[in-house]
Amino acid sequence: MNENKEPTCQQQLDAFFKAYPNPNLQNEVNGFVTRYKIPMKGKSGGWAGGIVYALSNLYKSPCGIRGVLNKECEDSFNVSMDTIYRRAYQISKLLVINWGSRN
Repeated sequence: MNENKEPTCQQQLDAFFKAYPNPNLQNEVNGFVTRYKIPMKGKSGGWAGGIVYALSNLYKSPCGIRGVLNKECEDSFNVSMDTIYRRAYQISKLLVINWGSRN
């Protein structure tokens, strides 16, 4: 039996998009989660928030998640924005490396 009470990354993503609907971003996030299998050490909320943040700011200067306050983001994923920023940076590096390898 799994004694871990923390929701999984996918559960947190589902809850986030239920509270803050954004079908385009949700499709990108779901595609990322399906395509990339990365080791996620630490809280799943940090990774879920980092994935959303990284993909919502892809190809532009980071400016947050449209329509979501930082405090709402922290509350939704149950981690600090600092954690979300760190995970988003790791996700962004992964995306740049994989995008560059396609050329």
